[in-house]
Amino acid sequence: MELIEEYRRAALFMEAGDPVEAARILEPIATAEPGNSDVRLQLALAYFGAAQLSKAEAQLRILVERDPSDHYTHHVLGRTLERQNRAAEALTHLRIANAMAVRPEYQEAVDRVARRA
Repeated sequence: MELIEEYRRAALFMEAGDPVEAARILEPIATAEPGNSDVRLQLALAYFGAAQLSKAEAQLRILVERDPSDHYTHHVLGRTLERQNRAAEALTHLRIANAMAVRPEYQEAVDRVARRA
């Protein structure tokens, strides 16, 4: 039960705009439950929000490997790579996400990164 309470606490920190604290709370949960993809995604989003991009990338790559059909994870991985100025790599994941799910933000990301690649 404690892990669930900590997970909820981390979500409150994310909502409050404190991804650094959310990541600090989520790290031991992800270690305790390495197979929990939701925890790993929330940790990746916290890292992304805290500009800890290499840590976000590592979590997202694990998730993409586990479930290559998860369009949102591809999108966030693409955005993470974009923020690291790795446009060619980012474009691959952004295009995959855009092909899997038609969402305006996915197309906007593809267009933005394609102009820079």
